[in-house]
Amino acid sequence: MTERKKISLRREDTGEAAPTERRRPPVRGSGTAPRARPSAADAARAAQERAERPAYEADHQRNERPDRDPRRPYGDERGPRGPRDGDRRGAPRDDRQPAERRDARDPRGQRGPRDDARRDDRQRDDRYRDDRYRDDRRPAPRPAPRPEARPAPAPAAAPREDDGRVRLSKLMSEQGLASRREADEWIEQGWVRVDGEVVDELGTRIFPSQHISIDPMARTQQAQRVTILLHKPIGYVSGQAEDGYEPAVTLITPANRWKEDRLSVQLTRGHLNNLAPAGRLDIDSTGLLVLTQDGRVAKQLIGDDSGVEKEYLVRVQWMNQPDAENVSALVPPENIEAMRFGLELDGRPLKPAQVSWQNEQQLRVVLREGRKRQIRRMCELVGLKVVGLKRVRMGRVTLSKLPQGQWRFLRPDEQF
Repeated sequence: MTERKKISLRREDTGEAAPTERRRPPVRGSGTAPRARPSAADAARAAQERAERPAYEADHQRNERPDRDPRRPYGDERGPRGPRDGDRRGAPRDDRQPAERRDARDPRGQRGPRDDARRDDRQRDDRYRDDRYRDDRRPAPRPAPRPEARPAPAPAAAPREDDGRVRLSKLMSEQGLASRREADEWIEQGWVRVDGEVVDELGTRIFPSQHISIDPMARTQQAQRVTILLHKPIGYVSGQAEDGYEPAVTLITPANRWKEDRLSVQLTRGHLNNLAPAGRLDIDSTGLLVLTQDGRVAKQLIGDDSGVEKEYLVRVQWMNQPDAENVSALVPPENIEAMRFGLELDGRPLKPAQVSWQNEQQLRVVLREGRKRQIRRMCELVGLKVVGLKRVRMGRVTLSKLPQGQWRFLRPDEQF
């Protein structure tokens, strides 16, 4: 086997003095032995080293200098690092000292180009640290965007002078010659004359004193427009179909025409065009429903200034005693008086109405207006519940013997 030679790390005692050298203390940590106390020879060498230090290092002992700025205890604003014993890197590098100190720092007694470069760099850094120059480092603010040039507003149209003239179609409607829609159609057809001159431009304005004449062709066309009386049953809506309920106009068929209708006009498809209700009935109501193509009839029945009476028979219950047979004996007279005049709906007062007892459970109500579900809401305000409602008259036209679900034409001798 190969013999291993043990190498001794102990210095042989040759009788010669060991060269002077600085011993690095061992690192204290887990598993290391405690640091040995220095010998007399080591203490002597350390004292000799301290005596040989340059004088300028002693001057820069930061804790011993009374003239150092207390806000910068370490003298170097670049970091808190201070001098350490035996470490030359801890010496402060402050070029803003007197010239003799800067020269003492140079072993050759003078500054070199490298020192000048460092000085220039530090002076430039110090300049940017100063608050007086912070604004120079900030980028210039962006100029505010210029508002977009807007086109000049068009000059306002000069207000039209109120010289008393009125639209021709409106004047025709007020005079009862035609509805507004019919008047516009006649004007477009050239069937309207003002003081003998044909007017065919919509929106024409004339004085109320001017004379309006209508061409016979317009009267012929107007006469061909029909008005139909229908006894609407429960479960049909008056206007457009809604919620799965069919409109009442679907009942206008030859099979549903009343056999006692004495008018010789035959129902055609043209009669169903623009056939609209004039005075609606809700789904749960029955009775007389007027469907017309004539704008004059519609205006007369449901216009803003309409005064045509609508008569209803209303079966009611007293809310406090729903099973009572004689309702008229339970309802206070002042409640019926309030229905005649004094009630409000949607913040507006109602027009005077005629209200009286038809029998023990039925009221007779005559209105001159048609608000949405008006009679039902009026009864609720006085403690009554409507269980049946039937319209029997509109103006001078009555339902008479017309069976439920059937219809007839309005005769020329009948007027609302």
